[in-house]
Amino acid sequence: MSAELISILVLVVVFVIATTRSINMGALAFAAAFAVGELVAGLDADGIFAGFPGDLFVVLVGVTYLFAIARANGTTDWLVHASIRLVRGRVALIPWVMFALTGALTAIGAVSPAAVAIVAPIALSFAARYSISPLLMGAMVVHGAQAGGFSPISIYGSIVNGIVEREKLPGSEITLFLASLVVNLVIAGIVFVLFGGLKLWAKGSATKGEQVPAAVGVTNGGSGIAGSGNGGTGSGNGTGTGTGDDALLTPARIATLAALVALVVAVLAFDLDAGLTAITLAVLLSACWPADSRNAVGQIAWPTVLLICGVLTYVGVLDEMGTITWAGEGVSGIGVPLLAAVLLCYIGAIVSAFASSVGIMGALIPLAVPFLAQGEIGAIGMVAALAVSATVVDVSPFSTNGALVLAAAPDVDRERFFRQLMIYGGIVVAVVPAVVWLAMVVPGFG
Repeated sequence: MSAELISILVLVVVFVIATTRSINMGALAFAAAFAVGELVAGLDADGIFAGFPGDLFVVLVGVTYLFAIARANGTTDWLVHASIRLVRGRVALIPWVMFALTGALTAIGAVSPAAVAIVAPIALSFAARYSISPLLMGAMVVHGAQAGGFSPISIYGSIVNGIVEREKLPGSEITLFLASLVVNLVIAGIVFVLFGGLKLWAKGSATKGEQVPAAVGVTNGGSGIAGSGNGGTGSGNGTGTGTGDDALLTPARIATLAALVALVVAVLAFDLDAGLTAITLAVLLSACWPADSRNAVGQIAWPTVLLICGVLTYVGVLDEMGTITWAGEGVSGIGVPLLAAVLLCYIGAIVSAFASSVGIMGALIPLAVPFLAQGEIGAIGMVAALAVSATVVDVSPFSTNGALVLAAAPDVDRERFFRQLMIYGGIVVAVVPAVVWLAMVVPGFG
């Protein structure tokens, strides 16, 4: 049995054990990375840790730390009410506002994880307050980010168009952009219908004085829900109507809002690292208001950090030992162009669900060059299909975007939410590559 096949089988075993024994998958993946790296691939510790996602570790810690402080001092509650006012209280429109916001951020140049890191905590805080499915809200945020992710001036779009130009393939920037926009918009619409979006219309408007059902509480002056205790009429502390402390801008909340704006500006305008910037801002807020942030470090999503970093370290071992390249080259050598095309789309989707979307696009597009050169497969449609397949799966909890959504959700059963994201991500991986292949590749064959 080849080393590459052994490494894939070990990954399957890790999934089975984690699912059946309720062991943190990240811890299992670290152990598997050590065993496979040392015994099968002959890697030393440096080779094994080469795949450790240090940047993602800092992003997860930094963003969840900053928004833990924002929850503690009531800033997220204020943002929830601001979002309600933006759509005149229509709760059902908020998921679409979040979709559009993340799409706009990525379309104008934000890296997809940075946009999700900014929007997801706010969106999921709203979901918690108004009993919206966190899976619905998280999916809307991630698909929104990917909807705008391939505009001609975006990071993803620039990278893919650059690869196409370097490989001397026919290209169309607008086709690439529209392909991702339409696919993610359609998926968002399906998700909205299937996961309770239509029922949100029945809730009407979360306007002043209205009793809007909610299932969870928040902290610091906004801990009540309408009818749940102290001052359920909307006039005092602990209401669900936005007329109590949640609507006030205290100095701590003003400073936190300024920090969130600074995070956006730092990431978008100055291309600073989102994780390092978030940690720095969180530390500054902690120094000024230590009482609000005393427990914030404990609210960092440490189990999620362990899970994601462990799995991605193992994927890094697979990359170091050539497993991913081995699989891709095996597919590209198939003599049936349409079959090779759909298999490359599936490899892009599966690998991207655990690794860098940009990295896998950079590897797969050149692998597709030999059979694209034969002229039987349209290059524009194939590149678009690969790009969409490799990014639409970022709802997976093992991808950066999915991990941020998992980490940002307040007051949820994280194991249950993780399973939901994993199942949903698996469905996307199973269905979308075939659909985009049929829509974008098959019509250009021949």
